[in-house]
Amino acid sequence: MKKLKERWGINTFYQLLLIIAVFAINGSISARISSYLMTFIGINDNNTHWFIYYLILLVLVLPIYPFLLMGFGYLFGQSKFFFPFGKRMLSKIGLGFIFNKKAS
Repeated sequence: MKKLKERWGINTFYQLLLIIAVFAINGSISARISSYLMTFIGINDNNTHWFIYYLILLVLVLPIYPFLLMGFGYLFGQSKFFFPFGKRMLSKIGLGFIFNKKAS
């Protein structure tokens, strides 16, 4: 745990627990939201091949996850950790333009 705290730049065990809780809650909720979206557009595991179903699910989860991560990080008081993390994730999946500042 000490190496993880050093790597993430956090000071207390309490912060570490909050960060792990945010990751756990966020993963569950982003998958649930993506599943609801798929049901809303009429895609389910009964009418779609399993490979296509999970591919679409993954494509939906990827952009939802970082936004929720930043939101839950803010709610749990860990925005200092999660905002840069979320921005980095968005830039890696090609959505980094959302937070780029335009040069005047």
